Amino acid sequence: QKMVLFMCCRLLSLCILAPPGLGWYTVNSAYGDTIIMPCRLDVPQNLMFGKWKYEKPDGSPVFIAFRSSTKKSVQYDDVPEYKDRLSLSENYTLSISNARISDEKRFVCMLVTEDNVFEAPTIVKVFKQPSKPEIVSKALFLETEQLKKLGDCISEDSYPDGNITWYRNGKVLHPLEGAVVIIFKKEMDPVTQLYTMTSTLEYKTTKADIQMPFTCSVTYYGPSGQKTVHSEQAVFDIYYPTEQVTIQVLPPKTAIKEGDNITLKCLGNGNPPQRSFGQPEGIRSSNTYTLTDVRRNATGDYKCSLIDKKSMIASTAITVHYLDLSLNPSGEVTRQIGDALPVSCTISASRNATVVWMKDNIRLRSSPSFSSLHYQDAGNYVCETALQEVEGLKKRESLTLIVEGKPQIKMTKKTDPSGLSKTIICHVEGFPKPAIQWTITGSGSVINQTEESPYINGRYYSKIIISPEENVTLTCTAENQLERTVNSLNVSANENREKVNDQAKLIVGIVVGLLLAALVAGVVYWLYMKKSKTASKHVNKDLGNMEENKKLEENNHKTEA
Repeated sequence: QKMVLFMCCRLLSLCILAPPGLGWYTVNSAYGDTIIMPCRLDVPQNLMFGKWKYEKPDGSPVFIAFRSSTKKSVQYDDVPEYKDRLSLSENYTLSISNARISDEKRFVCMLVTEDNVFEAPTIVKVFKQPSKPEIVSKALFLETEQLKKLGDCISEDSYPDGNITWYRNGKVLHPLEGAVVIIFKKEMDPVTQLYTMTSTLEYKTTKADIQMPFTCSVTYYGPSGQKTVHSEQAVFDIYYPTEQVTIQVLPPKTAIKEGDNITLKCLGNGNPPQRSFGQPEGIRSSNTYTLTDVRRNATGDYKCSLIDKKSMIASTAITVHYLDLSLNPSGEVTRQIGDALPVSCTISASRNATVVWMKDNIRLRSSPSFSSLHYQDAGNYVCETALQEVEGLKKRESLTLIVEGKPQIKMTKKTDPSGLSKTIICHVEGFPKPAIQWTITGSGSVINQTEESPYINGRYYSKIIISPEENVTLTCTAENQLERTVNSLNVSANENREKVNDQAKLIVGIVVGLLLAALVAGVVYWLYMKKSKTASKHVNKDLGNMEENKKLEENNHKTEA
């Protein structure tokens, strides 16, 4: 009976009530999420059951869920699109999982008592965020002063559909006749009911668009309001005609020297550059010209021009710097002492060069000149030159000078102030270093105990110290690869040896004499002291008599008075 009453009331629309103040209610849900719709009705105490339905576009109802208040049982109607997607709670809140675009309907919660039917409608809105917009079908290049398709901006799977906007360097591009053309279209997938938006941009570029980024964005509505998603930047190669031609030298250098590898590159300021490269001797249909291991004869003017514009010519002057050095004589040179040796270091260069002379790694103030060679002139000479403005351009030649000479000997003699020894010195000069040997003429014995000085500039000496008891002749022999030289010196015996002995005897005699004199002086002093004591007694006696006479005279004077 209750069911019949409910159906009658529903058909006649006479007993359906809506609580006062209960208006339209909207639930926003993201695509794929769970739609949760509260019943929004207070459950009456005499409730029999609750039901949910949705309305078709023509207004006819489709019941989808039923829950009894007495049996606490839940039943779901056989509606294919909601199979296994519905859930009805005890407070009659309806949940729909995996939200679809087709769920965007008007749902109604119905609570039925014995005498009334209460309804609360809910509008469901489903939103699907579109994919990040992407610029596709991009032009390989853009040409100035030509309206050309730049690309398509595509954003897929949106609900509802969105709007696409183009940007140049972050600023919005608006349609402009003959310069900016934007064509927008959208398509809906009949199965998913999702939209795909495509915007085509035709653009007339200028040189100001070089390296300028282009982007696009899609603006759509979501559960929380309007949102915008931007694409990645796209930069396009801009083609424009050449207005000027230049020549670039690679690698960049302040100066080019012999032996370098260089490349001359003909560049037009257009894009793409159309170039040919030429030299006075001919034309090469290439934008580059490479010179390997350049020589000084490569110095000259180089020109290039465009193929289609012969009047547009660029020119550059190439100077290949060079440096030649010639040292005469060079290498190892041997000369005799006293010889003259002219030395010349000749420089030939593309510009003024500096010259430095070194001897044994020590810088010389001037270039060497030898009118008469000395042993100290021997050494390693280097003539070095460089071009200061050209990095790495240096030359150097060396001369190793050897000054040879036969041994020359000079002997000297020096007697010690005591006269007990003599120092004999043998001064030797020569190169290669002569070996010195001492011998005693007559006996032929060799003296090994000698003292030698360092060998400097072809000179050194050897000395011996002797105390001969008889006259001898010393011989100094100096020998090197050139010659053997001998010199002798007579050395007399020590003439002061006997005088020294006599002086020693005299000193002993003087010491003995002094001792005897001291003894005599002591005896005389003793006798003198003895005599002095006796005399002092007589003196004291005579002094006493004198005092007595003096007193008698004084008394006599008093009496006369």
